[in-house]
Amino acid sequence: MNKISLEAKARELSKLAQQAKSGRAADTIVGGHEKRLRQTAVALCQGRVMNVQSTSGEATMLVITGRLWLQANNTKWFGREWSHLVIPEGPFSLEAETDTAFLLTIALSRTMVEADQEFVSKVVQTA
Repeated sequence: MNKISLEAKARELSKLAQQAKSGRAADTIVGGHEKRLRQTAVALCQGRVMNVQSTSGEATMLVITGRLWLQANNTKWFGREWSHLVIPEGPFSLEAETDTAFLLTIALSRTMVEADQEFVSKVVQTA
């Protein structure tokens, strides 16, 4: 069993995001290349936008700190501390209204595990 504090992880990543040119930082805390469930903690600085082409599976987001907007299919949803948002299939974007940290959870079908490696790599690499 592995136990972490999401609030502590959010503080850690927020500090890294403040120093990063991209204004974001990420850390996969559950899962990996061969796993079907992947959870990645992400920090996004105020005013920054993160565009995602696709999640390649079912996905949710839990806002740990801050406020953000999730936009997909010409619809926007607001998320604030401890909001849980279900991400629709297809491309979406996130805009941080304030410095924000969130937990991105993706559940893949067995056949999509390899395909989703590229998605998570992009999230982590752009951090």
